[in-house]
Amino acid sequence: MPTINSWAEASSEKLRQLGIKSARLDAEIILAHTLRKPRTYLHAHGDDTLTEREVEIANARLDLRLDHVPIAYIIGHKEFYGRRFSVTTATLVPRPESEDMIDELKKLAPKNLALFDEPYRIVDVGTGTGCLGITAKLELPDSDVTLLDISPYALKVAASNASRHDVEVRIIKSDLLQNYPFKANVIIANLPYVDRSWDRSKETSHEPELALFADNEGKALIIRLIDQSIFSLIPGGYLLLESDPVQHADIISYANTKGFKHIKTYKYIIVLQKI
Repeated sequence: MPTINSWAEASSEKLRQLGIKSARLDAEIILAHTLRKPRTYLHAHGDDTLTEREVEIANARLDLRLDHVPIAYIIGHKEFYGRRFSVTTATLVPRPESEDMIDELKKLAPKNLALFDEPYRIVDVGTGTGCLGITAKLELPDSDVTLLDISPYALKVAASNASRHDVEVRIIKSDLLQNYPFKANVIIANLPYVDRSWDRSKETSHEPELALFADNEGKALIIRLIDQSIFSLIPGGYLLLESDPVQHADIISYANTKGFKHIKTYKYIIVLQKI
């Protein structure tokens, strides 16, 4: 049987041969998850011999990664904004660039929300794992947060993550804002924005198409959301969108025609304000 070090090195080489840049990290994550130990344990016990059962389980997980299954699906979770969120194949894998939306939200939110007469309402549209809305609630605990998604399977994952992080959020099945009953102060949304013609990583072939692709060069759902946001935002409210930078000019131009002012663009994030 191989040692921890020899299994990790051999597995890393297999991943590297497929062009997977995070080969060593992925191999260590798989092995640490199999052993139910932190990665630091591997470094301290590199000469330990693995059992036959441990090798069998680790190899099965490695085979999934060699097929370009995202590591988050293999181990069942992903870190987002310093917290762990459960992930399943019913949801998109949270991306690091989406954390910028939380940073922008925190800059926009007034201080001392608990002193306001009316709830400060934040709605996360197309919530998926719930990582954006749940993180918003954790970072702004006095806000009123609603999670929306058209997928009942995604909403189950979001509900599980809300319970994991012990937060009270409203969860509603909705086609974008269709079933949202309030006027929000802020709408945040990481909607599907990938056009099917784009070059993309092989990992995305394992993610749900419903959470990934949109028509009109990837902008169809974002355009629909802008139209709906006119009625679901308070005057002066904010709409925070994630999209590919190649789409930003078209989205901003369209929003301008619908009564929105462009406040800021930061990497993948567009900040709009309802006039």
